[in-house]
Amino acid sequence: MVFWLSLIFFFCFLTFASPTPPDDPVKCDSGNSMCSVTNSYGAFPDRSTCEAAKVEYPKTEAELISIVAAATKAGQKMRVVTRYSHSIPKLACTDGKDGVLISTKFLNNVVRTNRYAKTLTVESGVTLRQLIEEAAKLELALPYAPYWWGLTVGGLMGTGAHGSSLWGKGSAVHDYVSEIRMVSPGLASDGYVKVRVLSETKDPEEFRAAKVSLGVLGVVSQVTFELQPMFKRSLTYVMQNDSDFEDQAVTFGEKHEFADFLWLPSQGKVVYRMDDRVPLNTSGNGLFEFFPFRSQLSATLAIIRSLEESEESSGDATKTCVSAEGITSFLFALSYGLTNNGTTFTGYPVIGRQNRMMSSGTCLDSHQDGLNTSCPWDPRVKGEFFHQTTFSVPLTFVKSFINDIKALVKIEPKALCVLERSNGILIRYVTYSTAFLGKEEKALDFDLTYYRSKDDPLAPRLYEDFIEEIEQMAIFKYNALPHWGKNRNIAFNGVIYKYKNANTFLKVKERFDSLGLFSTAWTNQILGLKGNVTIVKEGCALEGLCVCSDDAHCAPDKGYLCRPGKVYTKARVCTRVHA
Repeated sequence: MVFWLSLIFFFCFLTFASPTPPDDPVKCDSGNSMCSVTNSYGAFPDRSTCEAAKVEYPKTEAELISIVAAATKAGQKMRVVTRYSHSIPKLACTDGKDGVLISTKFLNNVVRTNRYAKTLTVESGVTLRQLIEEAAKLELALPYAPYWWGLTVGGLMGTGAHGSSLWGKGSAVHDYVSEIRMVSPGLASDGYVKVRVLSETKDPEEFRAAKVSLGVLGVVSQVTFELQPMFKRSLTYVMQNDSDFEDQAVTFGEKHEFADFLWLPSQGKVVYRMDDRVPLNTSGNGLFEFFPFRSQLSATLAIIRSLEESEESSGDATKTCVSAEGITSFLFALSYGLTNNGTTFTGYPVIGRQNRMMSSGTCLDSHQDGLNTSCPWDPRVKGEFFHQTTFSVPLTFVKSFINDIKALVKIEPKALCVLERSNGILIRYVTYSTAFLGKEEKALDFDLTYYRSKDDPLAPRLYEDFIEEIEQMAIFKYNALPHWGKNRNIAFNGVIYKYKNANTFLKVKERFDSLGLFSTAWTNQILGLKGNVTIVKEGCALEGLCVCSDDAHCAPDKGYLCRPGKVYTKARVCTRVHA
């Protein structure tokens, strides 16, 4: 039954392609005043409500400068919010209720183009989709990018978003930027605002700080990208047994420029993405329109969510494993949304232009239909609601890390079906970045997506101890770096000490914003300036707000107690203990 409902679910992707667009993440009680902000999923990791006195929507840089100057003069805290606010942590929040939110929603214009220099300058509210399309008009391409095109340029820069590659400068978007315009607080003699134009050649220290800024340096106004001549890609997906995956993972990225993996550890399988650059005159007009990023019937989403809730509450992973196998097999059979000509899939390899093969997200298309269809995670419907744990394990440790996960699967083969229900572990290549808060070395980025209770933060999850152990194993045993925009609180505790240039970043921060008007309690915690991100209270470990050290941090009344890890015994995880 679950399998056939899954089939209906994915056929709905094909039939309905005009969703209700996502809501503005900022809501106000009176005009643009007395506002609250959330992320695109409707809840921050600690489920707190973030409030502000007002929101501003500048349409030009001049308006932006005026807004920052006025807030600086008044001593008001400021934070930038983007069109869709996809960062899971509290990067969009100000402190208290008196701050100002600055939305880049209407800062979405192309500033200038230079086909011969292969550069494109855009405002920070431009989405990745717009950026790709504008580059293509010039027969140019952004070489690497995330797979979801709803991110904005400012958001990409703020959180270090990336695609998958070890080639060239690596897969981080910010490493293909040549100039950044930043609007920051100023002194009274500056008119309370300062506009800086930063580049690697003129201001290397400040430029490297601004490339991944977490929004604490000011507002990114404009960004200039260094692009490449348009090219095509040849993509083939291959599903294989994962018996030698720990060895393949270390070397596969050197063989294929855009390589990545979908690992299904409970099934003992891995999907290899064999994806390479080919000349522009190679025959093919392929298109990658990833199925889970397409619009879906809200009624079908509700059915799938109800099944997921039922599987979780039953405490039996058998149904979850059947559901996961059905979904992952069906997605693979439909090539994840690849087509050879924009409409049908006729076989591998799929060859297409970079702008048609790199990123997707058609559930953003702006057609109102009364929420009959939506993006699957839209909080206004009963749909997906999940935790996301994303971290980069140094390539030198990857083999051991994968073997540790395999050891967990041997202990309980069904345990990681909870990840496969979300199509498995997405694994991408990243490499060293010159950004002070960018990646420190070659690594594999592991992206885990898994069930979260929508109504009850104290509800334990099926096999949550296995996911918690993987999370702690990566962060503490293998010194993994967390993704700035996709994690639970515990991943950020003490993270700043993993960056060798952290002190230089903080010195730049002090120069740009000595009053800390763009800083918050959250950013001070993750930057190691004041306190830490751990929240110790009853049930805190269930949502990653703490690492349990007491049974009360789990759910003792439901049989979940704090116990050591099974493979990484230094871990402390919420384990279901049968009487």
